[in-house]
Amino acid sequence: MTNDMTNNEATTHTPDISPEALALLGGGRIAYVKAVRSEDVPSMFPQAPQLQPGMQLFALHAADGTPMMLTDSREAAVASAWSQELETVSVH
Repeated sequence: MTNDMTNNEATTHTPDISPEALALLGGGRIAYVKAVRSEDVPSMFPQAPQLQPGMQLFALHAADGTPMMLTDSREAAVASAWSQELETVSVH
């Protein structure tokens, strides 16, 4: 018996999950860190001061995508999550 499908041809389907369902993942104790450009900051953090264009920053987000904090290093974002007893997960 041969397998006509290679790993590259395999497809997966990710079900749609509502923001409310995501917020409940891990009992509300899960967050993720995302690299962001300074140009994208005003839409996520309207209260943030104007930043120099072209900067790479890191945002800590709740599981449902709600931005929680902004910093200039991934390590600081993870440390903030830990200080709030949040577990950080990788997202792709």
